[in-house]
Amino acid sequence: MGEGVTSRQSTLSRRKLLGRLGLGTVAGGLIASSEAVAKPPRALQRRPTRYQAAGTPGLPPGAVIALNRMGFGPAPGDIAAFDALGGDDATRLAAYVAQQLDPDSIDDSEVETRIADANFESIDLSPDPDTYLAILWDWYTNDGAPSGNTSSSIPRDELIRVKFMRTMYSKRQLVEVMADFWHDHFNVYSSVSSHVRAPLPHFDMVVRLELLGNFRTLLESVSRSTSMLRYLDNYTSSNAGPNENFSRELFELHTLGAENYLGVLPQSEVPKDTNGIPIGYVDADVFESTRCFTGWSYSYGPDDDGDTGLFYYRFPWHDRFQKLVLGNFIPADQENLKDGRDVLDALAAHPGTGRHIARKLCRKFIADDPPQAVVDAAAAVFTAQWQAPDQIKQVLETILLSNEFLSTWGEKTKRPLEIVAGALRAGGVDWTLKMEDSDTNSLLSRFRDAGQYFFEWPAPNGYPDVRDAWKSMTPRVQGWRLVNWLIDMDDNNGGYYVDIVAETPNGVRSANELSDYWIDRILGRPMDADDRDEIVEFMAQGINPDLDFDLNDENIADRVRAMAGVLFMSPNFLFR
Repeated sequence: MGEGVTSRQSTLSRRKLLGRLGLGTVAGGLIASSEAVAKPPRALQRRPTRYQAAGTPGLPPGAVIALNRMGFGPAPGDIAAFDALGGDDATRLAAYVAQQLDPDSIDDSEVETRIADANFESIDLSPDPDTYLAILWDWYTNDGAPSGNTSSSIPRDELIRVKFMRTMYSKRQLVEVMADFWHDHFNVYSSVSSHVRAPLPHFDMVVRLELLGNFRTLLESVSRSTSMLRYLDNYTSSNAGPNENFSRELFELHTLGAENYLGVLPQSEVPKDTNGIPIGYVDADVFESTRCFTGWSYSYGPDDDGDTGLFYYRFPWHDRFQKLVLGNFIPADQENLKDGRDVLDALAAHPGTGRHIARKLCRKFIADDPPQAVVDAAAAVFTAQWQAPDQIKQVLETILLSNEFLSTWGEKTKRPLEIVAGALRAGGVDWTLKMEDSDTNSLLSRFRDAGQYFFEWPAPNGYPDVRDAWKSMTPRVQGWRLVNWLIDMDDNNGGYYVDIVAETPNGVRSANELSDYWIDRILGRPMDADDRDEIVEFMAQGINPDLDFDLNDENIADRVRAMAGVLFMSPNFLFR
C-alpha cells in the first residue's frame, strides 16, 4: 500500500504500545535512540525498574518450555520438530530429553562449519587437553604464535565468539546450557592475569569433556586447570605459605555450598548423619584442606619446571603431615596428590554436595525457588551415583522429566545471553562471528553493556541466575537496546542484522497475518487476546487489519520491525 505513517508517528505509536503492554517505565529510554550506549545515565543505573510481570502466566505448550529452558529459545522449525516427537507433551519431552542427553547422536556440522570458517588461530588445536594447553601456553604466554600475534587475549576473545555461535547455531542446545551452567559454577575472571586468559580454551575443553558425565572427574579436572589454579591462587600455595582461597571456594561454591557451613565449630562437635558423615563443614575443614592442596600448581618457570603451563606438582611445597577433613583422617606422607584427591572424594560423595548442586540445577531449569520434592529427588540421584560415569546425565533426567519441569512457568526470567541469543535464533540470523569484524565487535560490545559478558564476572560465584539480579533498569534497557540495534540497524553489507521483513513469508501481509506470524515465531504460542489486539492495532494504524500491506513501503517495513522489537521486549518473551 502507498498509505503509511511517518517515522515520527511510528515512534510515538511504539512508545504507546509499550506503555499499554506494561513496559511504559522503560519505553522512553528504549526508543530515544536505537543505538546502544556505553553506559546509561547515572540515574538510570541507580533507579530499579518499576516493572513487574502482571501475575503468573498460563502454561505454554511443552515445546516452549523445553526449548527455552533446555536451550536458548526456538529457531525456525524447532517447535515443529519437537511436536513431531510424540502425541502429547510428556511423550515429546521424554524423547527430546533422551535426544539432548545423547549429544554425539546429533549432527552439529552446521555450527562446526561456521567455527572452521571463522579461521580462529587458537581454537581446536588438539583433541588432547594437555597438548592443547601446551600449545596455547607456548603461543600466547611464551610468544611462540606462528602468526606473530602473541597477545594472551586472543584465545579468550576467540573462545567468546565460539561460545556465542554455539548458543546461536548448535543443535546440541542442552550441552550449551550446561556449559553455561558449569562456567558460572566454576567461574574464572579473565582480567586477573594472562595466565587465566591464555589457557581459557583449554579450560572450556575441560568443562565440556565432563559436563554430562561425572562430577568428581569434572571437579578434579577443573581443580588442576591452569586458569583455576591461577585465578584462586593455589599455584603458589605451599607449606611455608598456604593460601586458602581455592579451598574456601571449593567448599563454599564448588561442592557443599554455604548452606552447609557451620562456622567456627570445632570439628569434633559437628553433628553426624546416620552414616557417620559430618552434616556440614567448619573453618577447620577449610584450613586442613588447604594443607592438602599445597604443591598443586602449574609449570610457569620457577624451580626449572619447564614453563609449559601444564599442571605441576611441587612436592617440596607440600605439607606432608597428617590432616583431618570432614571426619576423614589423612595420614602423613601419602603418595603424590593423594591428600587432595581424598578431599575431592569426600566432597563429591557428601550428601550436602548433592543437595547444593541439585538445588542449583533445579534453579537453572525450573524456578528461582525450586520445589523441594524435585531437589530432593535430584540430590538423592547425585549422591547415590557419585561414582557413575553418567552421574550428571542421570541427575538431569530426574529434573527434566519431573512433573515440576512441565508444570512450572513464569518463575524464571531470561538473562542477557538468553535474550540476545533467543532473538538471533528466532530471527533466523546468518552470522559467523569473526575476529576483526566490525559488526561482530559491535554486537559483543553491546552485549558487554548488557552485563553478562563471558569470563568478566570478578567474583568466584559466577553470574547470578535469579530474576532479582536481572530485573533492574540497566541490564533490561541495555539488553533491549541490543535487540533494537539488531532489528533497526544496517550491517556493513547494507542489510539488517535481524532482517524481519526478509524473514516474513510472501503470503503474510495483512496486520492480522503479520501480527500472528511474528507472535508465533517469537513467542511460540498465542498472546492474550487483549495484548494481541494491541499488536494488531499498532500494525494496522487505523487501516482494515485484513488488507494487505506493501512491505516495500519503508514506513510499513519500519513498522513491521518495530512490532517484532516490541515482541522481543514483552514479558512473554522474557519468561523461561
